[in-house]
Amino acid sequence: MNKAKGMGSTTPPDNDKTSEDGASGGYLEGQYLIAMPNMQDPRFAKALVYICVHNEEGALGLVVNKPSESIDFADLLEQLDIDPPEDDQTTGETGGHYRNNLVLSGGPVEAGRGFVLHSNEYDSDSTMPVSKDVSLTTSVDIVRDIAFEKGPDHYLIALGYAGWAPGQLDAEIQANGWLNVASGTELLFSDKLDEKWSQAIAELGIDASQLAMLSSDAGRA
Repeated sequence: MNKAKGMGSTTPPDNDKTSEDGASGGYLEGQYLIAMPNMQDPRFAKALVYICVHNEEGALGLVVNKPSESIDFADLLEQLDIDPPEDDQTTGETGGHYRNNLVLSGGPVEAGRGFVLHSNEYDSDSTMPVSKDVSLTTSVDIVRDIAFEKGPDHYLIALGYAGWAPGQLDAEIQANGWLNVASGTELLFSDKLDEKWSQAIAELGIDASQLAMLSSDAGRA
């Protein structure tokens, strides 16, 4: 079982290039990467990645459509020594109704490091704005606030991330490994994980079969 040892131990990477729409100077912060069907790395097969940082130093993104196979929200609370709310004996409602929320597998790098992508009405000392609507927080406090219904209105919790060295992501896009699309937060925070990849493709005005054809044609070029 993975430990969420990274939450609260690191500062979010610097991102001072974000413009109003989440992208600036050719960078892709706040946009999505759609894994092409010819993706060579099986860890990213049909992955949808939300880019949090992209600058001359590299890129960092979170896979937003793949659940963790080893940990759920209840496990995460236990590992972070957070006691969920008690059941309400008066109303009979179950306390901590967030405890069954999915934890996503955000990527293969630092699989024990935690990230929360969320709507930006929530803010803390460890919160970094990604776009005008989305922020990234890495502190344990946000997980505690979520458990006690004091967190952001919309959020995704992920362990691990996808990282690229300087110029690497640009090269992978040019090699037809990824397509990028700008889309809203409805796609990001959708709980229909198995539909996100195809929904992102539809944002481009094509369907999955057309994408497979594009990928095949590029492979023969």
